Amino acid sequence: MIEKKLIVDVCLSPQLYPAYERGDTIVVVIDVLRATSAICTAFEYGVKDMIPVATVEEAVAYKQKGFLVGAERNGIALDGFDFGNSPYSYMTDKIKAQTVVISTTNGTQAIEAARNAYKIVIGAFTNISALCNWLLLQNKSVLLLCSGWKNRLNLEDSVFAGAVTDRLMNSEKFTTGDAALASLFLYQQTQQSQIKFFHNSSHSRRLAAMGLKKDIKYCFSLDKTKHIPFLKGDRLVV
Repeated sequence: MIEKKLIVDVCLSPQLYPAYERGDTIVVVIDVLRATSAICTAFEYGVKDMIPVATVEEAVAYKQKGFLVGAERNGIALDGFDFGNSPYSYMTDKIKAQTVVISTTNGTQAIEAARNAYKIVIGAFTNISALCNWLLLQNKSVLLLCSGWKNRLNLEDSVFAGAVTDRLMNSEKFTTGDAALASLFLYQQTQQSQIKFFHNSSHSRRLAAMGLKKDIKYCFSLDKTKHIPFLKGDRLVV
């Protein structure tokens, strides 16, 4: 009997998620610049848990209840909140053993889109090795959900999805969907000049124009943490 392989596939936009939804698949939410990188950083710096919310109104309601809240739209930290979505804003003792609410332009929208998935985990270059090693142990199909930019494809999330696909395919456990194969080819094309490739992406240019080149460099750094945040109820924990 031929053994049925697991599937690794890529959803290039949250708006496409209903076409990929399955009951037994681990969904990896990706928002390299910057939400998932910031979430991984927060757990590395000791946050107890994080509550992702889709709307600013929800974030305001939590703030009024006394929660620490990070809120960002269009790359800009919103006034009246404790943090934006820069990883550097979470490198503080202020978050240790605390619950932090977070709402962002793209990343928390992707989490909301996949909220009923079998399991949701958070992926970034900053936890890529721990994430891939964990995924290989789960014996489950994997959907890499790119947050993109306002429901449109972006380069950095797609390349990250290709990098994860590359590592999973090395195990010979997985077969790919076409979007995963496209992301894999895209990732392979970046290997000679990855930094230059990333800096040409629209969101990198957008953040660079805001003076956030330090954030960009950090978000493309590998293995800053071994933590793998996952959604449990309404909260991200590790």
